[in-house]
Amino acid sequence: MILTKRFNKSIRQLIAAMVILGCSPAFASDEDPWEGFNRGVFAFNEFIDKYFLKPIAKTYDWLTPRYVDDHITNVFENLEDVGIFLNDALQGKFKEASSDVGRLLVNSTVGVAGIFDVATPLGLEKNEEDFGQTFGRWNIGSGPYIVLPILGPSTLRDAIGRVPDAYALPQRYIEHVPTRNSVYGVDLVDTRSDLLQLEEYVQGDKYSFIRDAYLQRRKFLIADGELEDDFTADELEDE
Repeated sequence: MILTKRFNKSIRQLIAAMVILGCSPAFASDEDPWEGFNRGVFAFNEFIDKYFLKPIAKTYDWLTPRYVDDHITNVFENLEDVGIFLNDALQGKFKEASSDVGRLLVNSTVGVAGIFDVATPLGLEKNEEDFGQTFGRWNIGSGPYIVLPILGPSTLRDAIGRVPDAYALPQRYIEHVPTRNSVYGVDLVDTRSDLLQLEEYVQGDKYSFIRDAYLQRRKFLIADGELEDDFTADELEDE
């Protein structure tokens, strides 16, 4: 299960919601018309994860104290706020944009480059926005579900959105290539480490479970938390 940090919190919250509901929602076949191809890529990702990424993540988790791991996660989440601010603005969410730029400024200065999350206690809550969501708000269809090599679950729309997402990340502009690649590597391992404890909650067919979790969570985000299911956005956040 190889995921980027951008979808780490999304998948964690959706798995929690599915556990509450006791089921994994079934999606129509037309949302996954490339299932045969996707399952092949999924199997490839599982192989890479099992024999490479997961052992590294377990070692990282064992060697890294929890508070250090939390601060590393904070740094990468602070960097993401640049892209989140841009997408807030592109969607016309100017209140959220001002909050996110405030988070970025406070955490980058008082929070020492994002090591400490000073903004949240001040009432500047973190939002979740990316170019895939922006395209969705612009009424661009999601297209079919697709599993990307290494990057994991996506849709055609979200896959295209990952390109500007990548350019919105400050680490993209580190000129020293080995340093830039090292930053990407730490981000990936830190994300995978955060997901280790969730594997026990995956029920039934792992491919279907992750697909359904991803698709429902993306609909949740694009609709700004307006779900038809019995659980509320607040319940989802609490879990």
